[in-house]
Amino acid sequence: MCGICGFTGRDPELIETMTDTLTHRGPDQRGTLSFDQVSLGHRRLSIIDLSENGRQPMSSSDGNIHLVFNGEIYNFQELQTELEEKGHHFRSRSDTEVILHGYEEYGIDIIQKLRGMFAIAVWERSRNRLTLVRDRIGIKPLYYTINKGQLLFGSEIKAILADRNVPRKLNRQALYDYLGCEFIPAPDTMFADIHKLPAGHLAIWEHGELNIKQYWDLSMAPAVEPLSYEASVERERELLDEAVQNHLVSDVPLGVFLSGGLDSSALVAMMRRHVPGQLRTFTIGYKDKSFGELEYAKQVADYFDTDHQVLMIDDLDSDYVEKTLWHLDEPMTDLSTVPLYLLCEQARKHVTVCLSGEGGDESFAGYDRFKASKLNRYYSTIPGFLRKGVISPMVGLLPDQPQKKGAINMLKRFIEGSDLPAEGHHIRWQYFSNAKQDAALFNDGFKNSVDFDPFRVLRGYLDTCDATDEVNREIYLDMRYQMTDSVLMKVDKMSMASSLEIRVPLLDHVFIEYMAGLPGDWKLKGMRTKHVFRSALEGMLPDNIVNRGKQGYSLPVKNLLRGQLKDYMVELLHETPIIKDNINMATVDRIIDEHTTMKHNHNHVLWGMMNVAIWQRRFGVE
Repeated sequence: MCGICGFTGRDPELIETMTDTLTHRGPDQRGTLSFDQVSLGHRRLSIIDLSENGRQPMSSSDGNIHLVFNGEIYNFQELQTELEEKGHHFRSRSDTEVILHGYEEYGIDIIQKLRGMFAIAVWERSRNRLTLVRDRIGIKPLYYTINKGQLLFGSEIKAILADRNVPRKLNRQALYDYLGCEFIPAPDTMFADIHKLPAGHLAIWEHGELNIKQYWDLSMAPAVEPLSYEASVERERELLDEAVQNHLVSDVPLGVFLSGGLDSSALVAMMRRHVPGQLRTFTIGYKDKSFGELEYAKQVADYFDTDHQVLMIDDLDSDYVEKTLWHLDEPMTDLSTVPLYLLCEQARKHVTVCLSGEGGDESFAGYDRFKASKLNRYYSTIPGFLRKGVISPMVGLLPDQPQKKGAINMLKRFIEGSDLPAEGHHIRWQYFSNAKQDAALFNDGFKNSVDFDPFRVLRGYLDTCDATDEVNREIYLDMRYQMTDSVLMKVDKMSMASSLEIRVPLLDHVFIEYMAGLPGDWKLKGMRTKHVFRSALEGMLPDNIVNRGKQGYSLPVKNLLRGQLKDYMVELLHETPIIKDNINMATVDRIIDEHTTMKHNHNHVLWGMMNVAIWQRRFGVE
């Protein structure tokens, strides 16, 4: 795991400065190359082949190919054998050198053979061609900008901003998207002229132009030769075991995040098959048990005899909120961001690599929003005048409850999502604004500069989806539209802040490609989420773990904003230029009052604006 950066042109001082901004991503080694046409920088967190032979930037023996790489390639040993049979000679045991020789042999098509997570920059000197690549799923981030004819790129936006000539201007469209979605869909970022390379895409800089193309997409079409349900479950179990075993390759200590949920418990079960000795597990706990899964994590840890460590979070220091924003580079309102940052910080004291269960809820229809979408098909048969004119206003009057879920909170959230346009599909229940709120929240100047269509990007993804049933269409939206720029961005940034590598076996592309071809009603059967995944885990985990619903470990932000963080919130929202220049402050004061008096839960929009305020303060955005 590492950090990469670079730009077209020669400036040894700039590439050194850019590389230094990524020290937290790779404290073990640093390296730079600067030629007339391109400069490359690298920070290394040594995981495989800890010797100097794995140092980057790495160059071919003839000096034609130069490469920097962030990530892990889990099938590198098989690829090395294949390349050796073709006459290639290796000087290291690193996966980086496998990519280098693979590029010599196959050109950029080598990426089709890679099984892992990666962001890669390759400069081919003889053709004066720079190629940037992001892995299929988007586990590893990669940003770029073109400024005054020069291309700059980096694993983090901070590396690009090391060039003081790059403007730091607000992307207003991204601000609108963010306050509803809680993340910023690719290729945008909150900076007006800095972009994300989308997952499964590559970019080629040649002759002063950047051409971006997609090299992979997730097909949700039914399997050509479908297996029976029982045979499919067995095949799923085999592929999961293979993915976990592949993700264990390491020359440094590793552990696993254990929340107590189904996905992380499944990883522990599979890891125990291949790790006979000490297995370290890490989890988070809160005083309010409705925001965590501590007792279930302990049950699984005891069941598999792990060395289990619990990090209790009793309160929240605002300094940690600001630290997470600095490492995120741009606002993101996932309520588990700060807890994950703290958990990574704790785990890094003991291990360098942790496995984590991201991707299971997306690929197996595990979120409540899948159930809400299905329930809404029945709810929508009620005449509109009753739904809009009676039910919705009555439910809106119910006071918010302090626990995370509960019947009242879930009912309110269901009705809020149902009132949003149907074109939002199941994402409606993960969207935290509406036309009425937008009209009151944003001032006229902002409204005149933004497209107020919350689901415009989503429609573009649906146009490319080949699923034949609604559940699989919704899974595709989670996998391709939402997960990369929210969940996976959070995981990368919070782990690398502590120089910890997180691996996500449930997003092994071979595994998810197989699962994508299974029928949607095998994944959401009635109201049972992850049905086929649960079937594969029967007998491997305690029954109550296999059958329990999703809870998660998000921070109790709504309660903190009513107490410990209230003054901090008010100060941020009243003194930040971006908020005052784009938002109606009377509306801000109203929703603060409604939230703190528990009339409504506005924590998503309030927390979102707070993150924007901190972001502007930390990054000096105009």
